[in-house]
Amino acid sequence: MRARWLSRLGRTAGAVAVTAGLLATAACGTDSDAKGDGTKAGNTPAASDSAFPRTVEHAMGKAELKKAPKRIVALDMTFVDATLALKGEVVGYTTIASSGSSLPAYFGEDVKTYAPNAKPVGTLDEPSLEKIVQLKPDLILSAKVRHEKLYKQLSAIAPTVFSETTGGTWKDNLRLVGKAMGQEKAADERIAAFEKRAKTIGDSVRKAKGTNPSVSVVRFVDGPTRIYKEDTYVGVIVKDLGFAKPAAATGTGFNTEISDEEIAKMDANDIFISVYADEAGLSKQTKEKFEANPLWKQLKGAKHEVDDKIWMSAVGLYGANSVLDDIAKTYKVDPAKA
Repeated sequence: MRARWLSRLGRTAGAVAVTAGLLATAACGTDSDAKGDGTKAGNTPAASDSAFPRTVEHAMGKAELKKAPKRIVALDMTFVDATLALKGEVVGYTTIASSGSSLPAYFGEDVKTYAPNAKPVGTLDEPSLEKIVQLKPDLILSAKVRHEKLYKQLSAIAPTVFSETTGGTWKDNLRLVGKAMGQEKAADERIAAFEKRAKTIGDSVRKAKGTNPSVSVVRFVDGPTRIYKEDTYVGVIVKDLGFAKPAAATGTGFNTEISDEEIAKMDANDIFISVYADEAGLSKQTKEKFEANPLWKQLKGAKHEVDDKIWMSAVGLYGANSVLDDIAKTYKVDPAKA
């Protein structure tokens, strides 16, 4: 379907140009209201008039934005997260296997405020260009690692900004979205607030326990079992908490893959375990195989099962704060919410 549409797109370049022109004129300026935070429900927070037009450098080149974007299509959940965190309106997003078609619950009430009419535009692997055009966005967000091959087509629809990748770069990706929205200061403030909260919770845990606990994060997937390292989404969170880690979780390289004969590598004071919900149920079967191995019972650390969607797939500020909620609950310390 997408291939046929792309072929049709090539034969009607003039029509696409007209569409792109209409989308550019649809972008509007900033709004403010009496709440004092410079926002309206579903609209981008007020940016300085001098902030636009602007040129945003990104992983695929440069994007020209004439006015503050108000209709944003985010083709990876990390960019949905960043847009909502900066009070921008999400009108389109992609879905992933087993996640359903709705935006995740961890976004809370902000979905009603900043994404009340958001619609899925296909899967993460195959976003629909037709559906994206229909939403008339004035900014499209994604990552080179996700949709490099679609960049030219997306850029013909609306200004498009790509990060290099996702995962451990989630803070930098939030800053990039801040640049595209004219909200650099707000992005820095959100990150600083998170880091302060993580440190506060980590300090509370160390005070309560009288020591700094070691932590490992293990994920069962439909492939080799993974222990996550420091250059991952959850690895950044553990580092901000200041917790110690076993050797298999230390350093960079994304993860350490282990078999059920290497169970001891996951041992720590606390082992946080998630299971990817693949359609065939292979992840669950792998977990059961590990649990049946006598080495599983030799683990000294306490095991905590956590939500895979939050600890692995969220990859953004809302997800990271939800991880902190789980940490505070696990160790029975104040969640340090503002």
